[in-house]
Amino acid sequence: MASAARPPALSVAMSVYNGERFLAAAIESVLAQSFGDFEFLILDDGSSDATASILRSYERVDARVKPIVRENRGLVASLNELIARAEAPIIARMDADDICRPVRFERQLAFLASYPDHGVVGSWSEDMGEHGEPIFRTGADHPITHEEVLATIAEGQQVICHPAAMYRRDVVRAVGGYHAAFRHCEDYDLWLRLASVTKLGNIPERLLRYRRYSGQVSARHSTEQQFGTAVAQLAWEERQAGRPDPTAKLQRLPAIDDLDALFGRSGVSRQVREQVALGLLYSAQAMRDEGFDLLLRHLRDGGRRDGMWRTVVRLLRFGEPLRAMRLAATLAVSPGASS
Repeated sequence: MASAARPPALSVAMSVYNGERFLAAAIESVLAQSFGDFEFLILDDGSSDATASILRSYERVDARVKPIVRENRGLVASLNELIARAEAPIIARMDADDICRPVRFERQLAFLASYPDHGVVGSWSEDMGEHGEPIFRTGADHPITHEEVLATIAEGQQVICHPAAMYRRDVVRAVGGYHAAFRHCEDYDLWLRLASVTKLGNIPERLLRYRRYSGQVSARHSTEQQFGTAVAQLAWEERQAGRPDPTAKLQRLPAIDDLDALFGRSGVSRQVREQVALGLLYSAQAMRDEGFDLLLRHLRDGGRRDGMWRTVVRLLRFGEPLRAMRLAATLAVSPGASS
């Protein structure tokens, strides 16, 4: 009797939805890795463009490419399905619009082999624009050590670039994978839950080119992303204090006004509203959707007003004169607003 085939050392997990524009470049950057013992699971989450045919064309020329084509179920369900299907003990995440540097997998696997107490390793990233052009970075790089990760969580900042992450499959399965309630910030919630059971770190090399453009999920859902991030951090604080996590069994997060009841104390809703509102001031998309209404509610409740007149000017630059007038009127009827 022939023995069963040896599983690959690594499973690469990519979910894609209508990603034909950048998909080939992302796939080719994975197939060109210096470390080649992997299966490449690519889940087409109900695309209506040429995504499926692109995947089939790569499957024909490289047996490592394993397409999964089905109806749309959303990113969280897709990521959890990829984790369930992964044959390797280690999973590398990848997005369909980014590009891996050729030594990414080699470097991250070497790190996990050297540090068995770490369940997750990411890397620094290099920003690029819609057409692959370099973008100058202004923010801080992700933390390197686990201790720095914990300090960064406490500050409410991002800890690992999701498409640059590599993690141990069974550690992620043990905490229940990605949680549906944290749509559009499912990775941040996962990192915070994993930080309680394993160590996380980042390699200080730019092993991923991260594409920034107006059509990406983080740009289109910035308000929901900021809200989920704020709630995920509150849940982390509850776990750190030894209290039950009230979000653990949720399929959807409640409205902001219901957070006091969820967390069992007053002031939570107002705290989150302020955090989200102030975090969206520079997002043109958020100021065109429900983020603007959150901002007005924050101000009417007596919230912080630092820089709000500058936000009026910013709204004019965003091409939103009516909203600029509404914000100015809100500031004018409440004395004490600062510039």
